[in-house]
Amino acid sequence: MTTHNAPTVRTVHTVHASPLGDLLLTGAESPAGGLTLTSLSLPGQRGAPAARPEDRDDRPFAEAHRQLDAYFAGRRTRFDLPLSGTGSPFQRAVWRALDDIPYGTTTSYGELAVRLGVPRAEIRAVGRALGANPLLLLRPCHRVIGSDGSLRGYAGGIEHKRRLLTHEGALQPTLL
Repeated sequence: MTTHNAPTVRTVHTVHASPLGDLLLTGAESPAGGLTLTSLSLPGQRGAPAARPEDRDDRPFAEAHRQLDAYFAGRRTRFDLPLSGTGSPFQRAVWRALDDIPYGTTTSYGELAVRLGVPRAEIRAVGRALGANPLLLLRPCHRVIGSDGSLRGYAGGIEHKRRLLTHEGALQPTLL
């Protein structure tokens, strides 16, 4: 009897230095060498994955590093990377809808719910799905704000949300 083993996927991570601090990127690397990003977390993010030092491998993340550097330098407004966040079908639908929010703009939780066909009474479900987004920044949940213009509910922290929206020109810098 012959046994065929399925090719194994290797989980790897890297750290990307950014103006927000060190970003933790994790990904699944196929035996053929292709990488699919599974998470990007910000410093201090609640629910961020833990990374084991022995799983660090910067090589497969070269394109992600290049695109993140271009974003923070103001030369990139969209990411073109293979993404795979684990979530329910509803969560994945909400995360895909984030890709349609243009750089430098914001939308409200209610507007996003309307686009998704979510009844008004279920808007909180949209907020919960955004809170579970494993690919912060790459899937731009920071562009979703309260209907009154307030910055709310960002797993990476409200100050990071403010800095990202200011970087993108959606908010004016404030003088302290």
